[in-house]
Amino acid sequence: MAADDDNRKQVLQEDWPDEKFMKDEQNERLIAEIAKENIQLKEEIQKLEAELQVTTKSSQIKEDIPATKVKFTSAETPKDDSQLLNVSCSFQMNLQAHYELQKGQALITFEKEEVAQNVIKMKKHHVQIEDVNVEVMAKPVPLTSGVQFQVCVEVSKVKINVTEIPDELPDNQMRDKLELSFCKSRHGGGEVECVEYDKRSGSAVITFVETGVADEILKKKGYPLYTGHSCHRVTVSPYIEKHLKKFQVFSGISKRTVLLTGMEGLDMMDEETVEDLVSIHFQREKNGGGEVDVVKCSLVMHVGDSYAGNEMLPPKYETCQFSSHFTG
Repeated sequence: MAADDDNRKQVLQEDWPDEKFMKDEQNERLIAEIAKENIQLKEEIQKLEAELQVTTKSSQIKEDIPATKVKFTSAETPKDDSQLLNVSCSFQMNLQAHYELQKGQALITFEKEEVAQNVIKMKKHHVQIEDVNVEVMAKPVPLTSGVQFQVCVEVSKVKINVTEIPDELPDNQMRDKLELSFCKSRHGGGEVECVEYDKRSGSAVITFVETGVADEILKKKGYPLYTGHSCHRVTVSPYIEKHLKKFQVFSGISKRTVLLTGMEGLDMMDEETVEDLVSIHFQREKNGGGEVDVVKCSLVMHVGDSYAGNEMLPPKYETCQFSSHFTG
């Protein structure tokens, strides 16, 4: 019996190294597969992040908006007391679609749509520019997408933002210290309804029970925050909420404006002279034209030149329509 036990132990000892080797090999294979999968996942994440950046960039609106004086002539009567908690303002913005004029191109706007469409239908036109007969091609103007949206802004009358809060207490204790400090009437404070504290950013949103307290505190650039034996100066600012509504993207082809191409060889000529001669040519009915509003040529490359739809105005003269409304 003892001999059988010894034999069994000997067999187990002989098999054990092989079994351990197999487990190590399996573990190494598993680790290699995990590492490969991690590399693939990282590549996928990088690809998705790149796509997200492209999507985000394409959805951003970058437009020069001219300074506009806004005159408010009336105010709505609040339906209930809740409307007195915020000052709200909304702006309706319409950004014109525009076309970037390239070298050797011109835009011509006619008074009537049918004249512009007839010029495009004829396609080729021979225009006498001083002693040069220039063949130009008439095409529709491919306008870039325009946008229309409404921006709504609300300034709270009972909430304030607090920043530059020191990171020296746990969340609950700092929340209590903020409430106690902003309750002090000698500093312009009042009864606090709630405190939303973010330890990571060192900021908080304080909501007061009564209106008027926030306005009183905001008259000061800083406010004393007492944390035990220390007093810190925190920064206070209005609590503002912004909302984007009724966002619409539109595109199309200008009905009265025509794109003329094929004038690359006129770069030594005066642009104003060429514009006058082009206008004269297309005002004549025998050339398929009619009354011309305006002509704009680009004989040399001007970085950033762009002209808007039927109006053909440089960007600095483009207008955004504002409609505003205040309550509170």
